[in-house]
Amino acid sequence: MGVQQVRIEVRLPEGHWAGDVTRSHPSAILRIEEHMPLMKGRGAAKASCSEDISITVGEHPGIEEVRAFGSQQFAVDIIAGGGGFLKPLLRVGVIPHTPFEVRDGWVDWTIACAQGKVRDLIAGFEEERIPYRLLSTRGVSSRMLTPRQRLVFDTATQEGFYDVPRRVTLTALAARLDVAKSTLSAQLQRIESTIMHAFADEVRKRSP
Repeated sequence: MGVQQVRIEVRLPEGHWAGDVTRSHPSAILRIEEHMPLMKGRGAAKASCSEDISITVGEHPGIEEVRAFGSQQFAVDIIAGGGGFLKPLLRVGVIPHTPFEVRDGWVDWTIACAQGKVRDLIAGFEEERIPYRLLSTRGVSSRMLTPRQRLVFDTATQEGFYDVPRRVTLTALAARLDVAKSTLSAQLQRIESTIMHAFADEVRKRSP
């Protein structure tokens, strides 16, 4: 069965903290860095914003607690029903990639899943009458890493870059691969992101 990567904008319903807060600050760009489901329908999120929205977030009835890391970075604890993932996502069993952005009540999600699940997800939004805009769909290659990325990954692993404690520094690894340190750092970030997204569901299954 083919895998598709879908980019979709979805209108968050009234009562969803991220939707409500950005509707109150329509020029703000709210970036959800991490979103963690907790027990009994609750959740937690780490976020940043282009504007200081801390007061509006703290006053939202769906938010139990806000912990600020400066004026534009914060973490929130969300009560059950205060704004987790929408029913169609939970029903189909897909999780959007993080980070993602919310603007004026619209969330921009990228989701990788089987083609059948894409159809079920769209049907779910229509059934729940949740407005959405399908921005793009594309097939995902079965190849996880490019040949160059595979070389970098193999070298980093063999040299002990991912060991604890680390056996080789980024500077030494860059010299070994004959690339600039900044170039290698960007390559490793892309590789790690690809691997994390590919195995995220497996990690969740094995870490209840």
